[in-house]
Amino acid sequence: MTDSLHLQSELATLTTEAFRPELAGIDQLPTLDIARLMNGEDTGVPAAVAARLPEIAAAVDAVAARMERGGRLVYAGAGTAGRLGVLDASECPPTFNTAPGQVVGLIAGGPGALVTSVEGAEDSPGLARADLDALKLTPDDSVVGVSASGRTPYAIGAVEHARAAGALTVGLSCNANSALAAAAEHGIEVVVGPELLTGSTRLKAGTAQKLVLNMLSTITMIRLGKTYGNLMVDVRASNAKLRARSRRIVAQATGAPDADVERALTEADGEVKTAILIILAGVDGATATRLLEESDGRLRTALGKAGA
Repeated sequence: MTDSLHLQSELATLTTEAFRPELAGIDQLPTLDIARLMNGEDTGVPAAVAARLPEIAAAVDAVAARMERGGRLVYAGAGTAGRLGVLDASECPPTFNTAPGQVVGLIAGGPGALVTSVEGAEDSPGLARADLDALKLTPDDSVVGVSASGRTPYAIGAVEHARAAGALTVGLSCNANSALAAAAEHGIEVVVGPELLTGSTRLKAGTAQKLVLNMLSTITMIRLGKTYGNLMVDVRASNAKLRARSRRIVAQATGAPDADVERALTEADGEVKTAILIILAGVDGATATRLLEESDGRLRTALGKAGA
């Protein structure tokens, strides 16, 4: 069997590639009816994610344990899956003030593939190995391979190479019994069913992957003490909106009047956690900074040390 015929045969077995004859006339429907169909399809995605919550939670705990030791979180995927990984990674610095390179998104074909298809890149496990080698993986790192089909060579190659290097591995796919999940220590298979447009996995599968990636990064950061309750106390105030948000967060966490909030943020050089500690513990900026350093950046721990 030629490679082309083998691939066709393989795709025919995938739920994400299945043809739905009942939608064969969708192009002849009124726009509102198509919108209703799409909306109805999307409502099933959260339930499919809910079915995999135990696997997601186990992966989060494993990732957080390694990041506590200084490890990195690395996403690796091609096409839509790769773009979603890069998106999630790029949101971590402004949201959680993660260090440069602490959360990384790799896409087959490199940064140019974010906006332009790079033909053939997803078919290369060797390219994934090279991309990971450039990061100099350690056993404290975690690599999440993302692929709707669960068969993308780039994602599988990334997971296999990372596992051989001793790193933690997670395989996120949207088909049951996928090669990607089998290759990883933590397999997460969110089966959302056939797409509205046959094989267009940027739809339900993409939505499911986005929801799971939201959980992986957000709950990991909660476990790492990057929040205080549901407040983003590690937010990086890099623009006017985020500076205003920083003031609101300090006010919400402390109940302090605006003048005290401004004074604390000034003394804390804009660091939200530090400003909250200054107010709640009644300490100066230098003491607050020291307490946070001694508490690995965890605000609740620092408050406990200060007796607040």
